[in-house]
Amino acid sequence: MAKVLVVEDDAVIGTVLESALRAHGHEVLWCRDGRSALRTAPAELVLLDLGLPDVDGVQVCRRLRTAMPAAVLVILTARADEMDVVVGLESGADDYLTKPIRLAELLARVRAHLRRGAPAPPSAPIVTIGALEVDTARRRVALDGREVPLRAREFDLLARLAGQAGVAVSRETLMTDVWDAQWHGSTKTLDVHIAALRRKLAAAAGSPQDVPRIATLRGHGYRLEEA
Repeated sequence: MAKVLVVEDDAVIGTVLESALRAHGHEVLWCRDGRSALRTAPAELVLLDLGLPDVDGVQVCRRLRTAMPAAVLVILTARADEMDVVVGLESGADDYLTKPIRLAELLARVRAHLRRGAPAPPSAPIVTIGALEVDTARRRVALDGREVPLRAREFDLLARLAGQAGVAVSRETLMTDVWDAQWHGSTKTLDVHIAALRRKLAAAAGSPQDVPRIATLRGHGYRLEEA
């Protein structure tokens, strides 16, 4: 079982989440605003409402990601605008749920995130694709000799694609291998992580010609190609 931080200002929702998580054996700390959440000790999983009364939820998301780099961060949002969800994911969240929250889905998603370990590394501990080097043993990535700072899920995703460079990998396979075989919910988080990988690889490259290409295969998935 895990230590879970719930950041939710709605008393009804917070009470339901706290009770349900405790009933499943988790240690729960419930904060009703962003400032108190930012003062808490690290947790293994965070459920963060974006609509907080004191601090913008996206800012809280960014700061919690910095303070808790290893935590699973799931945003809860009532915002209908898809861009808000994307911004939240790009700010450090691993996943999202929209309100009204279906408790069974939330608990399944929590189990999936906590159960998910790092995917099995490729047979070689270091995978080299052109100027890209993925060190699966030390979980480090370098491009043109420059280290590329990646979050845990970003690394897992790149390592999975690099392990079969040049091969088309379906969305379903990536979600199973990088997130969880029993995944419940949207795969939009996959697209956001791919976009983050593309930006970070481009920023680290000495020249555009050195950037390995993550090709989008419409209706199927993605393929990592040498620059």
